[in-house]
Amino acid sequence: MKLNEEELVLCRKAFQSFDKDGSGTIDVKELKAALSSMGQEMSDEELFVMIHDVDEDNSGEIEFSEFCKVILKHKAAASDKEGAEADTLDAFVALGGNPDRSGKVSTEKLRATIKAFELTLDVDRLIKEVDLDRSGFLDFKEFAAILKG
Repeated sequence: MKLNEEELVLCRKAFQSFDKDGSGTIDVKELKAALSSMGQEMSDEELFVMIHDVDEDNSGEIEFSEFCKVILKHKAAASDKEGAEADTLDAFVALGGNPDRSGKVSTEKLRATIKAFELTLDVDRLIKEVDLDRSGFLDFKEFAAILKG
């Protein structure tokens, strides 16, 4: 996975806005100020860990290439999350829900499917935990909660 040209331009702008002294690197003070301006207060220890995770040359500062790698990691994580959510929606639709996340899935149909696939989920416990109105049907939010376990 790579950043496209538009993403690189945005990364450069973000990097420059963090690099207050124009040194070409982001140090702990600059990172703390940038995060604080976004409403994220972090301890010095958390900042150290954050920098250490991306500081490949152990300079104690983040260079542009290292900054881009952080952005790529976040982009990949977001993509993984979207993929997992799409899989959940596909399963919801396959069991009777609608693609727009409306509709409901029968808890009996879910039980039968889990049994047919010989999955080792304690489906009765999970249904009991999420189907609070005991309707025997799951909306998308309840269905997703079951799949997350």
